[in-house]
Amino acid sequence: MQVKINDTEFNRLVGFVHDNYGINLSQKRVLIEGRLGNELRARGYDDYKPYLDMVFSDTSGTEVVNLLNKLTTNHTYFRREPEHYTFMKDVFLPEIKQKNAATKTIYIWSAACSSGEEPYTNEIEMMEFFGADAANWDTKILATDISRKVLAKAQQGVYHQDSMKNLDPKVVKKYFIPLENSCYRVNDELKKRVVFKVFNLMEPIPYRKHPFDLIFCRNVMIYFDSDTKNALVNRFYDVIRPGGYLFIGHAESIPRDATKFEYVKPAIYRKPL
Repeated sequence: MQVKINDTEFNRLVGFVHDNYGINLSQKRVLIEGRLGNELRARGYDDYKPYLDMVFSDTSGTEVVNLLNKLTTNHTYFRREPEHYTFMKDVFLPEIKQKNAATKTIYIWSAACSSGEEPYTNEIEMMEFFGADAANWDTKILATDISRKVLAKAQQGVYHQDSMKNLDPKVVKKYFIPLENSCYRVNDELKKRVVFKVFNLMEPIPYRKHPFDLIFCRNVMIYFDSDTKNALVNRFYDVIRPGGYLFIGHAESIPRDATKFEYVKPAIYRKPL
């Protein structure tokens, strides 16, 4: 039998998650009961109050992140939403190659990077674009997530072939090492170009001496209410260089009157020069 959550604990959980992580669960009662019911039973709880007491009192933060992982979806794969990579190859990288020719730097942030497929894809796209000249460019990517669990997987860099179905076989051979059980590990050259860090998108974005040329923040703002989403987008605006880009998920949108970003095409926005 599914464990039901009463109004008091539902409001307690919804308020905590929204205030600390920006995620709006106010219309997700059925989802909460469905995804947390088994967790409660496995932990020996028959009521949400003692379970939430335990989660919220865990000073390490591990239990909260485990809870968030169960309430949100971390499903991803290489070259997800390929339209972004077409734009990256045809528009963004040619622009940046010209604009940053003197410094040979590209600053990209993969926000809410989950298990790492996105930032590794981004790095592959850049290395393929620059070819033999890639070694002369500083193309390290910052990849962040709130979950240490998914970041640990990302840093390990081991993936099943099912998540790599959108990659060209030549790319797989070039950047991955085959393992057992139809798995592959990213090679050391690719791995060293991605820096993984824990970061909560609700926190102030640290001041950077060098603004980002491109920020990926895809399929995470669908969990936010309008005010939270718009505030985050404006924080992104402040740390992107003029002429830089923001990529969001194709299931997401930004109201034109809520941002100073220019709309380029679906899921792609640009900071004016």
